Amino acid sequence: MAANANIVIVGAGVVGLTTALVLSKHKNFSITVVSKHMPGDYDIEYASPWAGANYFPVGTPGSSLQRFEKATWPELDRLCREVPEAGIHYQNTFVYGRKKDAGTTTGQWFKELVKENAWFKDVVPNFRVLGKEELPAGCDTGTNFTSVCINTAVYLPYLLGQCVKQGVTFKRGILSHISEAPSYHSSGSVLITINCTGLLASKLGGVMDGTVYPGRGQIVVVRNEPGVMVTVSGTDDGDDEATYIMQRAVGGGTILGGCLQHGSWESQPDPNLAQRIMQRSVDLCPALAPKTGKVSDLSVIRHGVGLRPMRKAGPRVEKEKIDGKWVIHQYGHAGYGYQSSFGSAREAEKLVKEILGEILAKAKL
Repeated sequence: MAANANIVIVGAGVVGLTTALVLSKHKNFSITVVSKHMPGDYDIEYASPWAGANYFPVGTPGSSLQRFEKATWPELDRLCREVPEAGIHYQNTFVYGRKKDAGTTTGQWFKELVKENAWFKDVVPNFRVLGKEELPAGCDTGTNFTSVCINTAVYLPYLLGQCVKQGVTFKRGILSHISEAPSYHSSGSVLITINCTGLLASKLGGVMDGTVYPGRGQIVVVRNEPGVMVTVSGTDDGDDEATYIMQRAVGGGTILGGCLQHGSWESQPDPNLAQRIMQRSVDLCPALAPKTGKVSDLSVIRHGVGLRPMRKAGPRVEKEKIDGKWVIHQYGHAGYGYQSSFGSAREAEKLVKEILGEILAKAKL
């Protein structure tokens, strides 16, 4: 593609950073990322640092999320194999399903993940259905496969560093309207703005997406090593509570979760929920506390709360003209930002090419 393009990306979460990296491979693009929050920040509005993060596909077959998840696995797999400094490692993974969770908040969330005939069985390595004798008490189904877990505290700075290496500029800024984005580019003239604002898409002028809302998650990070990555489709403690255990790469500790509380902006950890999370984790994975099997054996690093950037219709990746300027919306990735990041970024790249193609065609008329 011959056209030169100045592009501003708003937002430096995993979706914004991945998109900047994918677009930076085009030498004729001049890219600036502007964001209120950057890697290294811990803020309730900034979901990416709080994520587990792993590859637990949940997209419904035929959905854009499923397409993004499928396209993202090969890149996470490559990084895991070839780029140890990215902070990603393989995990032997067990997913358990309980029939009684169908229809609950967590059950709906994990609906595709817990299927024994899951669409991703040919995507992830070593997928197999567990025998009944391998299931924990109370579980009806189960699968085992190889997945990955990402140390977000390492991976986000890695993405940023790779972008800088490719010539991407980073700036701090708080926008009240999406039309302010071009002013952050050194040229002051921008062809395309990419809106990767996550949860803040609900409050940003020119966007104000009323279908975007927080899906509150709460975690406990511990030093204990589980030996596996594991989750269950629900709990007996509440409709919106979940159990998942994942050990982050390169000393990042083990994430114990969690919950999916729709519409809650509460930033402070609930100590009672934390206690339930730890108890469920120890019950499900005795290797976490091999001495006594008690919560008191857990060595807590910290408690955390993150707000997943949910959107009722799922991720929005589409182009729109706002005030006569092209904007590509790329938000609403909920709790799936990491596992859909490269697929979503390539969709945005495709839209950039479409817009530049239209501009070139008009210029020739």
